[in-house]
Amino acid sequence: MNKMTSSSEPKNVLIVGVGGQGVILVSKILATLCQQQGFQVKQSEVHGMAKRGGGVFSHVRFGESVWSPTIPKGGADILVALEWAEALRWVNFLKPNDGTFISDTQHIVPPFACLSRKRSAEVGYSRETPDEILAHINDGYAMDATGIARELGNDRAANTVLLGVLSTALEFQADDWRNVISSFVPPKTIDINMKAFDQGRDWALKVKDSPDDAARHLRSEHAVPTVPTKAPYDAHDFVHLDINPAWCKSCDICVKMCPERCLQLDENLKAILSAPDRCTGCRICEWLCPDLAITVYRTPEAAAACA
Repeated sequence: MNKMTSSSEPKNVLIVGVGGQGVILVSKILATLCQQQGFQVKQSEVHGMAKRGGGVFSHVRFGESVWSPTIPKGGADILVALEWAEALRWVNFLKPNDGTFISDTQHIVPPFACLSRKRSAEVGYSRETPDEILAHINDGYAMDATGIARELGNDRAANTVLLGVLSTALEFQADDWRNVISSFVPPKTIDINMKAFDQGRDWALKVKDSPDDAARHLRSEHAVPTVPTKAPYDAHDFVHLDINPAWCKSCDICVKMCPERCLQLDENLKAILSAPDRCTGCRICEWLCPDLAITVYRTPEAAAACA
């Protein structure tokens, strides 16, 4: 497993994901850290689709001298993916022989991936498993960073878990990473983000120190299973909506955009799920809510956890 070393050639890190996951935050933290270490940094990003649900990516290049801000296909030293399908979409940008692949195994299935909106319908989402992809990668890590962050109390710290993994591939001190992360995240979330960073870093170091067979097992730890073609559970347990009334600002966007017309505003002008039997879990309401008041859970275990 290769560790990044300083040289005259710029180092190329490509960060990809879905809008709302913190792709730009990750790239800014990395760019700031590199500048503090005395490197010249070029950063290029596309976030026009950053409205949650759209693809977002950011190029970060650093070194003694950097001219172009973009990374060519096959030129990325490291690919950091915050969502599994985006990882597969961009994996061909990795250097084929010595690139490092770091990805959350979280599946964010967009509405247009649903071949039918009926419950238990087939989903058109990538079915490649982490082990299948890692078998073709020189140095790869796939983990359920979102699940780890959720256990810490904040799903949105998943990007910090991945920063912990990334820190093991670059020759910067862990405390330097922690200082920069602390300066970017909201003050109330610093403790959780520090724990998230440490868990990601400790996990990656454990993989590096393990024999190949053990490392392969560890790399799949917390991995999300492949999306099934048919849901193996009762339709009534398929989806659960967690709507936080304190965050709902009565904008009515979710009500108007729901394709099944199963949402409405109650007497307090707060969004509620008025027709749960019609909800297909398409997540349009979750992605369009400007106040992050709606979370859609698509499995019975997750629904039970938030009940």
